Amino acid sequence: MGHQNTKPSRAKRANIVMLGLDSAGKSTLLYKLRYKDVFLTVPTIGFNVDMIETGRGFTLTFWDVGGQEKMRQVWSNFLEGADGLLYVVDSSDKRRLEESRREFELTLKNESVRNMPVVVLANKQDLPGALNAEEITRRFKMKKYCSDRTWYVQPCCAITGEGLAGALQRVTTFAKQYSRSKESFKILKEI
Repeated sequence: MGHQNTKPSRAKRANIVMLGLDSAGKSTLLYKLRYKDVFLTVPTIGFNVDMIETGRGFTLTFWDVGGQEKMRQVWSNFLEGADGLLYVVDSSDKRRLEESRREFELTLKNESVRNMPVVVLANKQDLPGALNAEEITRRFKMKKYCSDRTWYVQPCCAITGEGLAGALQRVTTFAKQYSRSKESFKILKEI
């Protein structure tokens, strides 16, 4: 076989954690990404897991974790070892925007997500009065909270599928870069 395996293996898979308040649309988004279809979902008690191949033999495993208050205490358990955070916001629910932002801020303080790339999905863009990506960026203080990492705010609609291809592309790129940097770091530590 010779020395083919001396250079670091290129990661072929990555774990993405999907968080956000209950009814932000996480499960619906995941189904739409996976099956290009809309399912009626019930509130997620616990979590859903789905694998999506995003081209050229690269697979993302999505961990869609329930967003009810009692579930948020276990969010941190899912963050360890993840390669990206997908945070879903109901852009039309102004009443709970602050609550969502607070949970987002708490999540980013977690040691496991230091430097981890973040994609915020500004979901439900089809609804009247939905805040656009710029407004979500500002309200969520993205530039402040995410100054130490790669981030992006993607407007989307789980029902029509608008913005989802772009989101998937973005998450894939970020996760690949991140898992590679983790890999290089591991190799450096071993030298």
